[in-house]
Amino acid sequence: MRYLPVLLLVATTPSLIAASRSYDTHDYWVLESNPTAPISKEELASTLGAEFVEQVGELERHYLVKKLKDPAAPDDAVLQNLHVLQRRAAQPEVANRLWNRELHHARQVVNSIRSLTRQVPRERVKRWMQVEPDPLAPRSPGERLDEISNSLSIHDPGFSKQWHLLNEKTPPHDMNVTGVWKMGYTGKGVVSAIVDDGLDMTSEDLAANYWAEGSYDFNDHVPSPVPRLSDDLHGTRCAGEIAAVRNDVCGVGVAYDSKVSGIRILSGAISDADEAAALNYGFNRTDIYSCSWGPPDDGRSMEAPSSLIVKAVLNGIENGRNGKGSIFVFASGNGAGSGDQCNFDGYTNSIYSVTVSAVDSKGEHPYYSEPCAANMVVAYSSGGGRNIHTTDVGKRKCSSNHGGTSAAAPLAVGVIALALEARPELTWRDVQHLCVQTATQLNPEDPDWDKTHHGRPYSYKYGFGALDAYKFVTAAKTFPLVKPQAWIEMPQIEFKNATMSWSGEMEGGEPIPKGGMNSTMEITEALLKEKNFETLEHVTVKVWINHKKRGDVEVSLLSPNGVKSVLGGKRRYDEDKSGYPGWTFMTLKHWEENPVGKWTILVNDQGDPEKNGAFLGWTMSLWGSTIDASKASKYSLRPHTPEDGLPNVTETDPASLPSSSASTASSTSTSIMASTTKQYTKPTDHLPTDHDIADGDSKTPTFPDHHNSTSSMIPTPDEGYFSHMSDLLANQTWLFGGVGIVVLFAIGVGVYFWRRRVIRRKGEYSTVADDELALTSMLHGGRAVDGSSRRRRGAGTKELYDAFGEVSDDGREEDEDEMALAGERSPMAGLRYHDGFLDDDGGDSNAATSPAVRYRDDEPSAAARRAVVDDGLPEREEREASSPSGSGSGSWEHTHVSSTEALNRLPP
Repeated sequence: MRYLPVLLLVATTPSLIAASRSYDTHDYWVLESNPTAPISKEELASTLGAEFVEQVGELERHYLVKKLKDPAAPDDAVLQNLHVLQRRAAQPEVANRLWNRELHHARQVVNSIRSLTRQVPRERVKRWMQVEPDPLAPRSPGERLDEISNSLSIHDPGFSKQWHLLNEKTPPHDMNVTGVWKMGYTGKGVVSAIVDDGLDMTSEDLAANYWAEGSYDFNDHVPSPVPRLSDDLHGTRCAGEIAAVRNDVCGVGVAYDSKVSGIRILSGAISDADEAAALNYGFNRTDIYSCSWGPPDDGRSMEAPSSLIVKAVLNGIENGRNGKGSIFVFASGNGAGSGDQCNFDGYTNSIYSVTVSAVDSKGEHPYYSEPCAANMVVAYSSGGGRNIHTTDVGKRKCSSNHGGTSAAAPLAVGVIALALEARPELTWRDVQHLCVQTATQLNPEDPDWDKTHHGRPYSYKYGFGALDAYKFVTAAKTFPLVKPQAWIEMPQIEFKNATMSWSGEMEGGEPIPKGGMNSTMEITEALLKEKNFETLEHVTVKVWINHKKRGDVEVSLLSPNGVKSVLGGKRRYDEDKSGYPGWTFMTLKHWEENPVGKWTILVNDQGDPEKNGAFLGWTMSLWGSTIDASKASKYSLRPHTPEDGLPNVTETDPASLPSSSASTASSTSTSIMASTTKQYTKPTDHLPTDHDIADGDSKTPTFPDHHNSTSSMIPTPDEGYFSHMSDLLANQTWLFGGVGIVVLFAIGVGVYFWRRRVIRRKGEYSTVADDELALTSMLHGGRAVDGSSRRRRGAGTKELYDAFGEVSDDGREEDEDEMALAGERSPMAGLRYHDGFLDDDGGDSNAATSPAVRYRDDEPSAAARRAVVDDGLPEREEREASSPSGSGSGSWEHTHVSSTEALNRLPP
């Protein structure tokens, strides 16, 4: 009887009730019809041998169909039926009325279907787990807990444990919400959906704020999302953080007068169709979707939502909240201890998400909280010896061990709920702008902080900073609403012979050299005007990289203004060999930056020859606001075409079906897919067991040596021979050893010159050529200008190597004879004495046929100096100039020496 009012309320809103599912007895498909389909959805399903079930959530022209499992039938009978219709539709017409009628019907069916996707259930992963007070905050230094309790009538016994709402031990590290409550904003009229493992609506801490109409169980396909499993605790705890009521049970929520609904998807396998429906469930009356889940946080996974789910999110953004846009809040993930980053999660990595990371009660970064360039803000959670106190499953039960980024995200949801009460007309992008503009920088001494070009602090760990409820709500009341969204999608850049199949197999591309490579594309003022683009917000970069160890790859983006975003860093546990088959990264670090100029992508790996890879291509998209709002249009996903170049890898292998005939077929092909089975564990599965007691960190950057700089575009200069002398001097053993070596060297040189003087006094001298003699005649028996062979006693370069050896005079003369003969055989022999040093320059080993050497003072053309080299380095002349020690070029060929200078350099 206790659920009777809930069931009666749900019964009054049949449009929100989804049909039940039975994946044990039936197979399911999502059928997408073409906008001009001449055949009804029911007839399409029937023709394919299936039964129409319902529309997929709020997605227009997407329908769920089912067929009873039949062990004797083919693996995919519905797909087989579609193939039969396709083959029939491709046949020509004949002089048979019945045949032509069936042919016409087959063509109508084929042209009515845009895609057919088989549904396989899968599971999601739950993510369970000192700055001066802001001058705007109404809190006084001596504010006490009892003062707040009395003034706001908060008498919940657990309120004193809710340090995240009022932190008296380590102020000001809390959500700074009490001042908002005093202003009268407590979330009234705002609904947050907890997309999780259920919600205990019988809890006395939640019952008064439970909104049944927006609730549904997509795991068991019943209206009430009651926690049914022993570990179905997470959703209830998150709901308590947002909307626990004022009473005598546990504590209070951030928005304790707001409503919460439960959408249960994490307690079992779920299909893409059900997940898409869940993310749009009740989207005109639900304001915020709280999502503390995603792919595994193991440092090895890389997963994005399927195209059907992306459509649902975009549908919520464009049509949810009656056009103002659903607000999706995602927890960044708990895998930082495993080297994971939230840019490898397609949910947190989305421009449509408010991605929330965590800080502990001291404002420190917990070691589990995932960093990335998609982090927007942080909120408080477990760490440093404290957890989040909230509601638990049970009539009057509380929890004091809630934590992880999945506890931080609901606190952000509560703050947004307060702002929507104060300013209901805020759009989804207004909420993101408020996050950026009102976040408070924590630990400014943390080396992870950089400045955006606009001057805002940004960190991969903290995003733009900690969410401050008072600043956020106060700013929301007068915030000028942003203009509609604009976007620029740049053409793909593909490298030589780059190809990729729909299954993700990549070939060709440019091998990634040691030191990395780069590629550039340019944004112009004219392009901004053409696209009606005014202010930059998000930047997305899609890459195709084939690699034998994905975890070795690093991808960064350098803006025209020198702001560098690390899109994907190294992940030590990621041994995947599939690389990045059309993966999209997102960065917030260029928010409000002027995008005009050249944008450069930097791709690097660890230089391991056994685990190498190739860069096939990339593209970039800019997202922001319009110049002229009256010319704005809605963004829509379009299917990939061959003209687009490299495809995106979906979770399936879609087969493009042939059209029936050139004259009758629709221009839109049909895609056939099958969603991949995935098991998403609970969010707490990857939350470290010491998440609550481990100390935070504010001294370590996420990506060392990756701060804003253009130095990555310049080769590392040669530091010379003595750059590390101070290190040697720190050890006295090295000091005395070095002195001894110098003394021995001096003695050896003295002996060497004494012996040469004795030898020369005994020998005959040759006439030395004057200045007009060719340089080659100075080198090991080369010919003179007149063609005669001249010799000089004593070895040339060989003496540099034998200076400390006992070489007989006879041996030296034999070497001289051999060199003279070699000189007579090759006119260019004089250039061959350091061939071994030139191997790296790629010179011809046959010096006799080599072209004349160009020396450094032979300046290259202007065009050559402007040439771009896609190996991460500037052109050759700059590389040589960057070597202060003179060893940068490494080749003696590039030093111009006159014949007189050559004579002066000969040994005495």
